[in-house]
Amino acid sequence: MKIKENRILLKFSGEALAGGSGFGIDTKTLNYLAEEIREVKNLGFEIGIVIGGGNFIRGVSATKDGIIKRTSGDYMGMLATVINGIALQEALEHQGLDVRLQSAIKMEEIAENFIGRKAIHHLEKGRIVIFVAGTGNPFFTTDTAGVLRASEIGASKIVKATKVDGIYDKDPAKYPDAKLLREVSYEEALKEHIKVMDDTAIALARENRLPIIVCNMFKKGNLKKVLLGERDAVYSRVI
Repeated sequence: MKIKENRILLKFSGEALAGGSGFGIDTKTLNYLAEEIREVKNLGFEIGIVIGGGNFIRGVSATKDGIIKRTSGDYMGMLATVINGIALQEALEHQGLDVRLQSAIKMEEIAENFIGRKAIHHLEKGRIVIFVAGTGNPFFTTDTAGVLRASEIGASKIVKATKVDGIYDKDPAKYPDAKLLREVSYEEALKEHIKVMDDTAIALARENRLPIIVCNMFKKGNLKKVLLGERDAVYSRVI
């Protein structure tokens, strides 16, 4: 797959949409994210998006007492990403953007089936493509889905949008002296189990030489600064 420098994949957790409540969808937060994405789109970037479903349900959590099987729990989580994808599509269209929703699980009344070539065609036509339902397979996270889709569409990087400034040497919420690590190798991230993405996602990114950018999406304008390479941008990267 030929890499396009201006083509990126944004990865959000489902919790990013929940605002302060931690559950469901906060429309003010949703609108804020759509505005930030619009600013990046207006710079000429081609944007794919993968979003999690943890603001509704996590497959692993749903199965912890043994009543729900892991495969069923993961499919429930995939359906949660579809809900979030529909909401984000609406918010982006409210901002005047052209958006397509593609699902790894067939649901023609709601979304297109995921087809790599079709996704690339949409991107080339200036449309934002939101990829939902993870990889379509249980036992894989949406982090892995993000790296997979980024590789399939020829993105130059995957940007994991979070509520923290990047990767730290220890938990900044617990330790005031935690230091922001500007750059971490794939090997370090895997060896130290740095909580950037799960190990499968990091290993896949390493195999495809796909840089992982971790930045604070909730610091207004930071995403745009990161992608433009501005000096005051706050982020970390795994390469």
